Amino acid sequence: MSSWQEYLAANRPRFIDEMLEFFRIPSVSSLPEHAGDVRRAGEWVANRMRQAGIEHVQILETGGHPVVYGDLLHTPGAPTVLIYGHFDTQPVDPEALWTSPPFTPRIEGDRIYARGATDDKGNMLVPILATEALLQSEGKLPLNVKYFFEGQEEIGSPQLPDFVERYKDLLACDVVVSSDGGQWSETQPEVAIGARGLCALQIDVVGPQMDLHSGMFGGTVANPIHALVAILASMRSPEGKILVEGFYDDVQVLTPDEKAKIAAVPFDAAQEQARLGIDTFYGEPGYSPLEQRWVRPTLEVNGIWGGFQGEGMKTVLPSEAHAKITCRLVPDQDPATVAERVAAHVDKVTPPGVKVSVRRFENAAIPYLMPADHPGNAAARRVHLQLYGKEPFYVRSGGSIPVCSLFLASLGAYTVNFGFGLPDENIHSPNEFWRLSSFDRAQQAYCLLLHELAKPA
Repeated sequence: MSSWQEYLAANRPRFIDEMLEFFRIPSVSSLPEHAGDVRRAGEWVANRMRQAGIEHVQILETGGHPVVYGDLLHTPGAPTVLIYGHFDTQPVDPEALWTSPPFTPRIEGDRIYARGATDDKGNMLVPILATEALLQSEGKLPLNVKYFFEGQEEIGSPQLPDFVERYKDLLACDVVVSSDGGQWSETQPEVAIGARGLCALQIDVVGPQMDLHSGMFGGTVANPIHALVAILASMRSPEGKILVEGFYDDVQVLTPDEKAKIAAVPFDAAQEQARLGIDTFYGEPGYSPLEQRWVRPTLEVNGIWGGFQGEGMKTVLPSEAHAKITCRLVPDQDPATVAERVAAHVDKVTPPGVKVSVRRFENAAIPYLMPADHPGNAAARRVHLQLYGKEPFYVRSGGSIPVCSLFLASLGAYTVNFGFGLPDENIHSPNEFWRLSSFDRAQQAYCLLLHELAKPA
C-alpha cells in the first residue's frame, strides 16, 4: 500500500480536473436565478464525498440553500472533528473586468482563475481529497471525522442557526476545522484566532410618487438622492470615526498584550498600498491598519443607486434612492443591537420632505474569538512547523465566518481556521484565483492535521 504522499502525487492530474469541473458550477447563493446551481454544486460535493469513501453522505434541507453531511466514525475513544467548508460563491460583478469568463476556469502558470477558486471551492475540496488519500493508503482515519459543507455562507448562512440547533446531536464534535480561510503568505503560515461579525441593512429613501422634471420642480421638492447622501455622510467623521450614537459602546478594549501581539505581525504599509492601488490608508484615528482591520468595527456603504444612470443626460428629480450598508463587528458587539442603533441614527437625521425606511437583512454574524493556545490551534501550529519550517503568526480576520460563533454557541466547539488562500487572490473581486502550489500544500496539511488532532492534547 502506497503512502498518502505517494497517493496524492499519483492522483494530482485527476484531482485538478475534478476541481476544474467543480469550479464550472455557477453556485452564486445571493442570486435567486442561481438557486438550482447552488443545489447542483451540493450534489457534486455529495457525489465526490461518496467517491472518496465517506459514509452516510446526505443532502440536508435548511429552508434555503442545502447542507451536505457525511462522516467516518470508526475510531472509538478518539476525538471527533467536524470539517467545515462552503460551496457557494459571490456574484461575479463587474463581469467586464474579468479577463476570462468567471465560471470557465483558466490555468495560467501556477494559478487557476475562477469565481470561488480560493473562496472556498478549492479549499473546501481539499479535505475530501485528503480523506481519500488516507483511506487508500492507511485503510482508515486516525480519528473520527464529520463533514459539513454548506451552500449559503456568502449570504451570511441565514438558515444555519435553526439547522445546527435541529441537528446538534448529529453534528456533535470536539473541535471544528474550517477550510474557509488562508495563510499569511506563500512562505509564512498563520493561525487565525478571531473574525469580525456582521450586520447588514438597506436604506430606502422615497420622495415624490414619480420622477419629476428637475427644471420645473428642482429647488421646491426634496431630492431623495440628496437626502440619502446627507444621511450617509452623517454617519462618519471626515477622519473615519463612526458617529452613530452608541456604536462603540460594547466594543472590547484591547489589552496591552493583544496590542503587542498585533504589533508583532509584520505589515508593510507601502507595499500593501501599492498592491491595492491606493495612495494612503484611511480609517478610525488612533489605530494601526491591522488594528483597524481586525479589532475595530466598521460601517461601510456597499452600494448606492437612484435616478437616471444611462448614457447621456436625463433631467429628472428622482422619486427614490437606496443604499446597502454593512457593519463589521468585534467582540462584544451584538448584530441586532448595532442594526437598531444605525436605524435610530437614520431616523434622527432624516431631512424633511422624504420618507425613509431601514430594512435589516438576515445575514448577521456574531464576532468570534478563540484562545490562541487551544489544542486545535496547537495541532495546526505543529503542522505549519513541518510544512513551512517556521512559527505561524497569530492573527484575526477582518471578514466574517458566521458559523464559527454558531458552532461555539450550539455545539460548544471552537473552530480551527485551516484554509490555504492567500491575500492577493482577489477574493470577492474580478479575476479571483487560487494557486496550484497551495492546492498541493493544503492536501498534505490536512493529512498531517488529522494525525496531529488524533494525538492526546
